[in-house]
Amino acid sequence: MEKCDSRTRAYKNGKTFDQCRDIAKTLSSELELKINQDGQVGWDFILESAAHDELVYKLTLKYLRQDGYDIGDWKRPRVAKTIA
Repeated sequence: MEKCDSRTRAYKNGKTFDQCRDIAKTLSSELELKINQDGQVGWDFILESAAHDELVYKLTLKYLRQDGYDIGDWKRPRVAKTIA
């Protein structure tokens, strides 16, 4: 019986999930600098930065939220510094 190995499944442009995760971590680090400088960035800017790759985009938002940023919602589609 043949089984699919989820670790090697190709996503957009033939990238594996691990590759997408690494790209998203790098992108979130770069975006943190821009957010700290400008105060916020829009979801559309993040999507463009992720080259319209939905998985990288969603993972980037996840990592920004884990790092303590406010990722907004459908009414406020932006990522901003959390006010402590």
